[in-house]
Amino acid sequence: MNSSESPGALYAAREPVFPRRVKGAFRNLKWAIMIVALGIYYVTPWIRWDRGPNLPDQAVLVDLANRRFFFFMIEIWPDEFYFVAGLLIMAGLGLFLFTSALGRVWCGYACPQTVWTDLFILVERWIEGDRNARVRLWHSRWDLRKTRLRLTKWVVWLLIGLATGGAWVFYFTDAPALARDLLTGQAHPIAYITMAVLTLTTFFFGGIAREQICIYACPWPRIQAAMIDEDTLTVVYREWRGEPRGKLKKGEPDPAQGDCIDCMACVNVCPMGIDIREGQQMECITCALCIDACDEVMDRIGKPRGLIGYMALKDEAAERAGGHPKNVWKHIFRPRTLLYTTLWAGVGIAMIVALFVRSPIELNITPERNPLFVTMSDGSIRDTYTLRIRNKQSEDRPFRISIEAATPLELKLEGVEGNEVTVIADATRTQRVYVTAPPGSPAGDANMTEIRFWLEDLTTNDRIHTDTVFTGKGH
Repeated sequence: MNSSESPGALYAAREPVFPRRVKGAFRNLKWAIMIVALGIYYVTPWIRWDRGPNLPDQAVLVDLANRRFFFFMIEIWPDEFYFVAGLLIMAGLGLFLFTSALGRVWCGYACPQTVWTDLFILVERWIEGDRNARVRLWHSRWDLRKTRLRLTKWVVWLLIGLATGGAWVFYFTDAPALARDLLTGQAHPIAYITMAVLTLTTFFFGGIAREQICIYACPWPRIQAAMIDEDTLTVVYREWRGEPRGKLKKGEPDPAQGDCIDCMACVNVCPMGIDIREGQQMECITCALCIDACDEVMDRIGKPRGLIGYMALKDEAAERAGGHPKNVWKHIFRPRTLLYTTLWAGVGIAMIVALFVRSPIELNITPERNPLFVTMSDGSIRDTYTLRIRNKQSEDRPFRISIEAATPLELKLEGVEGNEVTVIADATRTQRVYVTAPPGSPAGDANMTEIRFWLEDLTTNDRIHTDTVFTGKGH
């Protein structure tokens, strides 16, 4: 027996899935989400945003060289990584919220694997035909026609993969400039390597592996069990209405037969290749295409829709007894989902507040530790500090540096007359400064003295400070 067929096997050999074309509300929703998602992904790097003469004009840019992230009017610096962490937390809470309310709707509609697989299946259907034609082609011997169709399909898939990899690298540098360099062969080798890797992975994930990625590579099917409860609305087959199933017969219908005519439409349209009539399964991504297929069949045979549909398990007993389920909104808005919504909104509001109250300037101070202090010829004690002044404005700004302490101290900036410096737009300046305690000063004789550095923006008069210590010879 093949190991993939043994009861304890962790992996089953892939059986190719050929989803049939279907029409309906959920299929239309998936088309709309796919168009919007792909449009955003491919178009965003080309959107321009004027930030001034010294800053990039790409609306969304991950500037690794200068360690910054631009998102339209927002600029995130490395020390503000908590904004990225906040977005990840919001994404996680959003996933918990939608899963607890509507099952695996993320997997079925918006997951990149689903979106690109849908696109690849669309190309496959366009070139090779619908389900039956593709099944026949799969089982046919290799001849000129099969070779031509397969090569055509693979070339289009590779072009989609190339566009996918190309769009990704455009997020990390100026898109028009990189496009010119790529076409002329002048781009950095990393750009070509990244595009090649993403082209091949997109081709493999969307065209070859498909549902295997969801089943074996993605952890979410295992995690979702903790997110779903009996109030979660998910796709189910109402077996108490459909069973016992049987083929549609002419003449007088059999009153003992259920509404399911065993037409296999729900199975044939499923991109995961499962039978929803077998109950809840880990492989189901809740794309709801089986609902569209079954409703279409029910319309043709004159039966009511909903043999397959969204339902909360809590309503099963009521529906079996012929009663009415709870209002759908009562399933969606319940304590658990309201808690997720509150947490999600709370993180979002906190990030917005933090974004607007953050200072446009920053001051970081590093005291020199080797040596801790220097005794000058006149007996004064001098400490050395390295100041890093960050100007987050889109224009050059002059700044004044000063110190505040309980005892008199002298401040001198290395290589600068006076105590004023200019920091260019959207940049960081490193400035070495010396703080000296005159002979006989308490600060010079003490172990440590607390001092405060002040940084004043001479354009706006905004002031910030950073506290540190002055080390004396008593150390």
